[in-house]
Amino acid sequence: MGIYLNPGNEAFQISVSSEIYMDKSELIGFTNRRLGQEKRFICVSRPRRFGKSMAANMLSAYYTQGYDSGKLFDKLKISQNPSYKTHLNQYDVFFLNMQQFLTSAKGADNLTMYLQKAVLTELREVYGEWISTDEEQLSKALAIIFSKDKREKKGFIFIIDEWDCIFREEKENKQAQKLYLDFLKDLLKDRSYVKLAYMTGILPIKKYGTHSALNIFDEFSMTDPKRLAEFVGFTEHEVRELCQRYSMDFEEAKCWYDGYRFRKMEHVYNPKSIVDAMLEEEFQSYWTGTETYEALKIYMDMNFDGLKDAIISMLGGAKCKVNARWFQNDMTDYTSKDEVLTLLIHLGYLAYDERSQEVFIPNMEVQEEFRNAVEGTKGWEHLSQILVHSEELLEATLNKDTEAVARRIDAVHIDNTSILSYHNENSLSCVITLAYFSAQKDYTLIRELPAGKGFADIVFLPRRHTDKPALIVELKWNQSEQGAIEQIKNRQYVKELEEYSGNLLLVGINYDKKSKKHHCIIETCE
Repeated sequence: MGIYLNPGNEAFQISVSSEIYMDKSELIGFTNRRLGQEKRFICVSRPRRFGKSMAANMLSAYYTQGYDSGKLFDKLKISQNPSYKTHLNQYDVFFLNMQQFLTSAKGADNLTMYLQKAVLTELREVYGEWISTDEEQLSKALAIIFSKDKREKKGFIFIIDEWDCIFREEKENKQAQKLYLDFLKDLLKDRSYVKLAYMTGILPIKKYGTHSALNIFDEFSMTDPKRLAEFVGFTEHEVRELCQRYSMDFEEAKCWYDGYRFRKMEHVYNPKSIVDAMLEEEFQSYWTGTETYEALKIYMDMNFDGLKDAIISMLGGAKCKVNARWFQNDMTDYTSKDEVLTLLIHLGYLAYDERSQEVFIPNMEVQEEFRNAVEGTKGWEHLSQILVHSEELLEATLNKDTEAVARRIDAVHIDNTSILSYHNENSLSCVITLAYFSAQKDYTLIRELPAGKGFADIVFLPRRHTDKPALIVELKWNQSEQGAIEQIKNRQYVKELEEYSGNLLLVGINYDKKSKKHHCIIETCE
């Protein structure tokens, strides 16, 4: 067993033996189909806490020769695949954790030299008869071994974890980045000895101009996961099972950690946060365990042609159009709002709807990080005050203090007049949602809920831990607040909330274009 060459299966054994292990072994069936094919180069990018390293350890344990990993895989889903036995423990595997190499090399400039020296040392222990002691080029050594080995030419499998760490941690060192990409290109491209190359990272592959230094790779990312969508995080079915096992409220889990979605997978949950919530028996933000809001603050402070406006709108529950295709993966040279928003998708701070090509804040956990960032970022003081005072607005609403409600919403509008376009009910809805931001601790806010004979503008459904009343909020722009209440009644929106009978408030809000004031009526629905 080596550190880099055929490292064994201990890391995956730890995962399988953990109290919570979710079987994602069918990924192996996908990689088995790619073995030795033109499309044998796979790059999987997703945020931290989404199981990239676990998947890499699983593939290493499955393919590495010299071990019997059957005891780990025989009870997993992959064991039912016809290709399972054919490739189990059959290959020389290189497992290269680039984060560890970058740390050990003591600088990006030494990364490739240090890596080649370390790997060649292990390679000589197995194939020393064919590699000269003065050979310093890993690709050349592997080509020689592949040509001289008289056994069946199985080739080598490369598993490269955290491939993009140099771009995230050495943002300004363009020369080291280029040397690194050239090394990977030389090691992998047009090399017959490569049976499979599987890379993981947070960012998609770095591009220079219109050409990619690693254009051999098929990419599976947060904006386009393709056939690997089911392996990105936990599915809704998996989370339901965990909630039943640990007697946890599934709806609460959904509010906190759901929200990532793909074309073929509508509900994807943050896996690490789900595991933490189940084991700790508490729903809260676990994001700060590995990611601090300091990272988010940097990007929020870049106001490229409306970036700040987009973030405020998303905090208000809106979705924002984004062109994710032009993202060049350069963490220093941003040129547009879309590039920053796309980066936030890859970092996990935003979710992406492939169909509508829109971004949004996925869940309460990430929403908490945005709130933390707002409260600690210069230039966001007005929004910070709105979020702080949102608790007062909810209290005024529950007390049916209509004048206080109108004043507080007026203040939100005034503070954001230049940010949020304010000329219809949709923009009014965004302002109202932002004004009630803190209510989301006790409520699930649903915009445009199908109800009765139409769609209720905003419905506040009490979460199970609270005894607060449900709210139906109907909005009017330059009409009348009384008309809003009448619409709720005439279109029978309350039928959708019959279970809250006796504990339901009807809220009508109108914005008067001439006076630039909001007016409010609140009634108890018996």
